[in-house]
Amino acid sequence: MSTFWSLWIIGLTLTNLGLVLWILLANRKVASRDDAEPENKTTGHSYDGIEEYDNPLPKWWFQMFIATFVFGAIYLTLYPGLGTWKGVLGWTSHNQLEREQEKARASYKESFDVYSQMPIAELAEDPKAMKMGTRLFANNCAVCHGADGGGNFGFPNLTDHDWLYGGEPEAIKTTITHGRVAAMPAWKDILGEEKIADVSQYVLSFTDRAEDEEAVAAGKEIFAQNCAACHGADAKGMHATGAPNLTDDTWLYDGSAKGIRQTVRNGRGGTMPAQAEKLREDKIHLLAAYVYSLSLDNE
Repeated sequence: MSTFWSLWIIGLTLTNLGLVLWILLANRKVASRDDAEPENKTTGHSYDGIEEYDNPLPKWWFQMFIATFVFGAIYLTLYPGLGTWKGVLGWTSHNQLEREQEKARASYKESFDVYSQMPIAELAEDPKAMKMGTRLFANNCAVCHGADGGGNFGFPNLTDHDWLYGGEPEAIKTTITHGRVAAMPAWKDILGEEKIADVSQYVLSFTDRAEDEEAVAAGKEIFAQNCAACHGADAKGMHATGAPNLTDDTWLYDGSAKGIRQTVRNGRGGTMPAQAEKLREDKIHLLAAYVYSLSLDNE
């Protein structure tokens, strides 16, 4: 914040507080002997026989107003509230959050330390650890992968045995820690619509859904020249490239003939964000065990 706007806020705040205090003091009426006279008990306003009394504020009420000003003055001295003034205590929401997080880390350190020493495969069999893993997953992963880990369109299903980058415990942990960036290039300018249709028919043939045998034959050659480098000669995918297996019934995107053509034509892209800066290593270890346990349930 610039000096001008800081001074502007300070001036505006103090001016308004001063005006409110002045109004309070200027309109305070102290009871006197003159108040015994009937004409001094009303403001002089009368409507339909109803008169407005001109009584002073009760003393306790007036003192309560003054107490709020005293409290406000102390607060604005101790805490930020006047432009760039940081307050005598130097409080910020950031350092308060850090203190609370440090308390939380100290509180849970013993539990997490025990689990961080256990192998992921063993940890996945621990019911208490998996309850903690469930909460970590719900807070950090469910928005993309679904509350049950079953995935959404464009987000992998974590409950089956089809893994883009490997489903071994350490591979899962690496994915969570460092993230993944997937990119299926667009082929429309390289292949053209006819070859895209041919290679799509070839991909459909892996699951016996092809409708044009001539297109399948032509698509096989196109696949070998352009797709096998990532998906493998057998089209079963490769964890090193993150290319999916095209020979099963698991599809990250639309697996219909139209959907496959769309993918080949325009490409696909996805990012699994790295969690290393967001979650501590011990939490990532526990989360990896929970994700690993999801596929164990379907064995």
